[in-house]
Amino acid sequence: MSSATENATGARDALIALRAEVGKAVVGNDAAVTGLILALLCRGHVLLEGVPGVAKTLLVRALAAALDLETTRVQFTPDLMPGDVTGSIVYDAHSGEFSFREGPVFTNLLLADEINRTPPKTQSSLLEAMEERQVSIDGKSRPLPDPFIVIATQNPVEYEGTYPLPEAQLDRFLLKLTMPTPSREDEIGILWRHAQGFDPCNLAAAGLKSVAGATELAAAREAVARVTIGPEVIGYVVDLCRATRQLPSVRIGVSPRGATALLAVARAWAWLAGRDYATPDDVKALARPALRHRLDVRPEAELEGVTADGVLDRVLASVPVPR
Repeated sequence: MSSATENATGARDALIALRAEVGKAVVGNDAAVTGLILALLCRGHVLLEGVPGVAKTLLVRALAAALDLETTRVQFTPDLMPGDVTGSIVYDAHSGEFSFREGPVFTNLLLADEINRTPPKTQSSLLEAMEERQVSIDGKSRPLPDPFIVIATQNPVEYEGTYPLPEAQLDRFLLKLTMPTPSREDEIGILWRHAQGFDPCNLAAAGLKSVAGATELAAAREAVARVTIGPEVIGYVVDLCRATRQLPSVRIGVSPRGATALLAVARAWAWLAGRDYATPDDVKALARPALRHRLDVRPEAELEGVTADGVLDRVLASVPVPR
């Protein structure tokens, strides 16, 4: 067995252990945990959506605890300024010079909590960081650490005092993961853990420890880059995305950036499953989280009950699957 293969196998084992480690704190959200791991593999950002109290923030905190990476949390509020996120130039009275003070964006994993509660001016301060992994202030570009991903949470039902993310920023998120309310069995499990003394503010007491870090992520990303994908699968991805642009209920369909995102997560999913090739089933499995936030459904269609997930279900059912 070659060294590269051994490194890839060890990295896969570490990421599978990461999924189990997060499960010590979060019950019944395996799909969301897997989605976050895929984002780490693809160097992509995640929009995490769910009603209050479904453990969105706890999920990200548990992931951070299980990763040997630097993490920062920013609570997005209406009075948050761009410099509070990216950093700013400050004057040092002792030296008489100006210097740059790094903001919380200079980290490996940034939790942007309730991102839709801050005005567009502050939201846009993340655009350059998310796309180019750098921050430009006072005419100078400063690179961000590697790895760097943003995990942003938002509440989908409470709109008063919120600022919806513009399409340009939504398109920069690799995945949009939804966290539903738990099933009865999962909710019983949650309450049982709390009855046994689980404290969500003290994850160390729950037994969470670091099981993966930058080394494992680097090896995993190299392995994902070696996953082969045939021309028929690439054609399937293109056909799915083009189909979303031709529906009368959709104002804006999936962009080419969305197609590349779907291709990337399909390869990562295949590698995580232990394969060195991607299939149309991998594409179908990730189509909803990779594309749902890139669709702009017409308001009149929304009034009739049309949703982005419903549009994607229709597209997945109508576009022929290559064999």
